[in-house]
This record gives sequence, structure tokens and C-alpha cells, in this order.
Amino acid sequence: MNETHEILAAIQAPDSTAADFAALPLPGSYRAVTVHKDETRMFDGLPTREKDPRRSLHLDEVPVPELGPGEALVAVMASSVNYNSVWTSLFEPLPTFAFLERYGRLSPLARRHDLPYHVIGSDLAGVVLRTGPGVVAWRPGDEVVAHCLSVELESADGHDDTMLDPEQRIWGFETNFGGLAEIALVKSNQLMPKPAHLSWEEAAAPGLVNSTAYRQLVSRNGAGMKQGDNVLIWGASGGLGSYATQFALAGGATPVCVVSSPEKAEICRRMGAEAIIDRRGEDYRFWRNEHEQDPREWKRFGARIRELTGGEDVDIVFEHPGRETFGASVYVTRKGGTVVTCASTSGFVHEYDNRYLWMSLKRIIGSHFANYREAWEANRLVDKGRIHPTLSRTYPLDQTGQAAYDVHRNLHQGKVGVLCLAPAEGLGVRDEEKRAAHLDAIQLFRTAEAPGPRAGRGSAPARAVEHAGNV
Repeated sequence: MNETHEILAAIQAPDSTAADFAALPLPGSYRAVTVHKDETRMFDGLPTREKDPRRSLHLDEVPVPELGPGEALVAVMASSVNYNSVWTSLFEPLPTFAFLERYGRLSPLARRHDLPYHVIGSDLAGVVLRTGPGVVAWRPGDEVVAHCLSVELESADGHDDTMLDPEQRIWGFETNFGGLAEIALVKSNQLMPKPAHLSWEEAAAPGLVNSTAYRQLVSRNGAGMKQGDNVLIWGASGGLGSYATQFALAGGATPVCVVSSPEKAEICRRMGAEAIIDRRGEDYRFWRNEHEQDPREWKRFGARIRELTGGEDVDIVFEHPGRETFGASVYVTRKGGTVVTCASTSGFVHEYDNRYLWMSLKRIIGSHFANYREAWEANRLVDKGRIHPTLSRTYPLDQTGQAAYDVHRNLHQGKVGVLCLAPAEGLGVRDEEKRAAHLDAIQLFRTAEAPGPRAGRGSAPARAVEHAGNV
């Protein structure tokens, strides 16, 4: 498409102005990664592990959506895969078209989202192309990243914490026109400045997981971590846990990192963590069978934690695997401590022994993504070089299915990126001096990546590792 080529040329030109971008013609259509409404039953009867995102994710040519008030169209240079995109591709726990149908009933403008295809993806780094009526903070040509909170804010409930808005949704999961595409539609209050020292694919990687980890661990809406806390982090080298590990280290806490291999343990050491548990190597089995947990394993796990902390229990548990680990998490938390949970990648139905909760005055806090302020603060820390991307590998847009498969089967470290309009990796860096000062940290997950598929190769390693929350 000539219009797309013109957009890319303007982005790559060093002297393009806001007026140049505003004058660019918009294409009538763009390439986007989608799931199809008529395929939602394609995996019926298969266990979750056998469902393959490479079958359900399509690269389609779709029309550019109408731009509404308070919205922006963004040329997407790069995106990344989050676990919500994996859920979407597996049609679990239910097909996302139910979300789109519900949103479509809200208003005539929201009706645009209720389509027989769903453009997915909840991260982006790119350039603003157009803004709708009422947008004053952003203009064409601005280089941006987007967080994934979509809110209407017509109810009083959302004005203390926008995550409590009754019409709160996750963009690209509960809305259409997401970031795994060449163009995305976002609300202008999703936009944040792109860190100038990062490439497009590096800048796209932190968004969802970085903001989620910030609220869950640092914010007063989450665990309110303080200096000196011991923090148990499940999946500490994964897409979410790798940011929790960084926040713990940057905030003066002690992360106790739970991983599933020596390679992932080494990643945590290179981030600066010292207390590390290889749950596979030490053979923790928290369930005797499908229906019965093993408290003896909780006790063994708690004793191992105290060996690493000098005899102390953990103040905070950073939970996201869910069913497999939740009983252990509640047990090992110190008296008066906090289990803060988001997601449930090993199962949504959690079981724990409530005696260890109520009699020890522990708290369980539910945490979901982040409000705009929290997302902005999390992005600001990336921009200041305090928190770094954990990108390990990148695929082209037409191999997004493989990227989602990697995350589904836990074949990755950190985050898996996707190039959208960007023709190659490494583009988009504007501040080379700042980059040079942080290059080792920026590329830590790249240099630690074990041999396996990389962009353009697309074949999965022969040996798949069973996931449990990217642990």
C-alpha cells in the first residue's frame, strides 16, 4: 500500500514535522493480527496445552476504523505478546467476541468494535497519525507508547481510581483495533512518551507488564512495597515477573525469585537478584493429585525461603500463576503479610487453607493492570533508565502466531516482541548517549536468550516446557 510506505518513510525521515504527518493520506486498510468469530469452536475438546495459536491467529487486511472524539490513530512500529493475547488465541476462558458485543451495545461509537474479527494486542510503540476532536495533549508525529487501559469515565466510580470505572476495559483484549497491527486505534489518554533511548521493539515491550507489576507491587493500590521487604516473585524471569524483580531491586526490597530452570535462574542473577529457587530443580509438587494439595510441600518451600532470607518469611507474594501455586503462596506469607494477585495462568479456581489467612491476619489483594497515573510512573522509570525492557526475541508481524505459541508454551524469557511497520530491529533510537549508559541492562534478556527461534525463523524448539504462569 502506497500510503503505508509514505507513513513509514515519514517516520524514518529525520526532519518530518507534525504538519508533514497531518498531511499524509491515511490508507483505507492495514494489516492486522486477528481472530475470527466463526472459528471460536475450533479447539473444542482439546486440553489447553494442545491448543495452538498458530492455527487461530490470522494476518488480515482490515479497514481503518473511524476516528472518534478523544481518540488517536497510531502507526504501530512494534508491539509485543502478552498472556491476554494467548488467551484470546485459545478462546479461553471464553471467546473475546463476548467482550466486543457487550462494548458495542454501549453507544453508537462503541458499535465499531463489534465485528466478526478481533484485532488483538495490548502494547505498541509508534507514531501518532491523527487525533480526534478534543485531543490537545498529542499531535501527529509524536512518538508514543500506549498503555492498555480503556475507560469511559462517565461514572463517579472511576474518578478516584480509573481502574474502578464501570466501563473499564483492556484495549486489544476487551476492545478491538489493538496493537498487533500496522495501525491501532486508542484513546488519547492511553498515550505516553516513547523512551528516546530505546528501539521501537524495546519500547513496545514494557507497557502492559511493567504497568501491571508497578500497581501490583509498588502502588498503594497494590502491595505498597517498602524498603527491606522480602518479596516472593513467581516466574521471576518471565514477562511479568521480570519487571517485579526489577521493581523490588530498585525499591530496596529483596526479591526471592522462583524460576523453572538454571537458565532462568541465571537471568535473575544477572538482574541483580541473589535469592533464587529453581522449583523444577528442587522438585516442588504442591498438588498430590488434581484435587488434593500437599501441605508438606508448602512447609518445605517455606523453609527454603527462610534459608535464603536469613530466617525471615516473605512480606509480599507477587502472585500470577494462580491455582498451582496459590495455596503455597498463602502459607509462606509472613503474619500480617500480603498476597497480591493478578491473572491465573495455571487455573482460575484457587484453593488455600483459610486458617493460614485469617489466624495470621494476612491479606489477599486483587490487582488488575494500572490506572493512567500508575502506567505513566512506570513508563517514566523506563525513560529514566531505572527499569529496563526484558525483550528476548522479536518476530515479524506475519509470525505473530509463533510468538504467541512461544509464550503459551513458555519457550521464552522475558517478553517476545513483534515488528509491525518497523522493517528491522534496532530502529527508532533517538538518544544514543543514554542508550550507551544502559546498553547491558537493555540487552540482558537478548544476550541471555538460549538458542532457539528468532525473527524470521519461526520453528519452535523441539522440547516444549510446560508453563505455569511463565514460571
